[in-house]
Amino acid sequence: MTADASRATPGAAPSRVWRHARLATFQAGTPWGWIEDGALVTSAERITWVGPDRELPAALAAADETDLHGALVTPGLVDAHTHLVYGGDRAAEFEQRLQGATYEEIARAGGGIRSTVAATRAASDEALFAAAAQRARVLMAEGVTTLEVKSGYGLAEDHEARCLAAARRLAHELPLEVRTTSLAAHALPPEFTGRPDEYIDAACGWLAGQHAAGLVDAVDAFCDTIGFTPAQTQRIFAAARQLGLPVKLHAEQLSDQGGAALAARHGALSCDHLEHLSPDGITAMAAAGTVAVLLPGAYYYLRETRLPPVAALREAGVPMAIATDHNPGSSPALSLVLMLNMACTLFRLTPEEAWRGVTVHAARALGLSDRGRLAAGLRADFAVWDATHPRELAYRFGHAPCRQVVFGGMPRA
Repeated sequence: MTADASRATPGAAPSRVWRHARLATFQAGTPWGWIEDGALVTSAERITWVGPDRELPAALAAADETDLHGALVTPGLVDAHTHLVYGGDRAAEFEQRLQGATYEEIARAGGGIRSTVAATRAASDEALFAAAAQRARVLMAEGVTTLEVKSGYGLAEDHEARCLAAARRLAHELPLEVRTTSLAAHALPPEFTGRPDEYIDAACGWLAGQHAAGLVDAVDAFCDTIGFTPAQTQRIFAAARQLGLPVKLHAEQLSDQGGAALAARHGALSCDHLEHLSPDGITAMAAAGTVAVLLPGAYYYLRETRLPPVAALREAGVPMAIATDHNPGSSPALSLVLMLNMACTLFRLTPEEAWRGVTVHAARALGLSDRGRLAAGLRADFAVWDATHPRELAYRFGHAPCRQVVFGGMPRA
């Protein structure tokens, strides 16, 4: 497992050897891609060598060295589904629901997603960014090096663009990779009440401007009984694909609308939630190579009782990612490490499946092949943990074991 070292560019991270680590590489061939006493060599933003410490070439050992003294090293975590940019919160609604109010009653009183849309539209650009950056830093402290941010709380052309711009700014000002997803087809805004097809026409028209401004990497939609129909979703997908943008879908969360099969026909990167996913949907996703993104935080918070079909997804060979789905209404979670435990406890994933879900498969759900594993040629994004094995992090919760994060070969301050 060697590769020629690449030359560092001016201002890039210098070459460094990271020695005496327990490596969970997630390379194929052995469980966890495990190397008990391993070493990594990084140059600029890339890993240039990984393997057993005893096999480290002498020429590479002469570089600057960091002895990790047996600490666990994993790839940097990837949160493949978040809604980090929004205004306000919904804590009062949480209390109301516990006191017996239904979601419909709260929505009729001006709450629900409409309250978040109102708060988002009222917030300044700086306030939206500052709140999103604070949330991102919490995720980063637990080893996250890449995350996705969806829009969907502006629901008007200018406000959707503002939210996407705030997400783009995160990557410019923080040591973090951010992928942005346009989710204008998230809900019907109040000014389009009773006119969903007209709203979809408008949302399709916004995509070209978002794309031309460099604000969007992918396009998503919410296809469900309280979202948009398959026919409306199809129109969003057609507009996205015409621009060369990949698609993904909030699918089969509350009912089976056939959204997963529709998304798979468009070569979707992922379908997310999936509690009501049908066998036909699983078959279509497997054939298309579409990732299933499971969201245990939302399942827990909404007190759902129908599990996503994990065993059937596993049998069909559909890769399963895990994400926080951070949002103010149904998953106000900011711990991807906690999602590891929830995925195992609630969904019965194995610890290794859950870990691959926040590394290898999460990266794939974002269309990224250069991260999620520890291998020569991939990005030097990794986390150092006060643990001896990754299963410990899936087993425990409520602690902070991340000792250090390296992003693009550079330790984060």
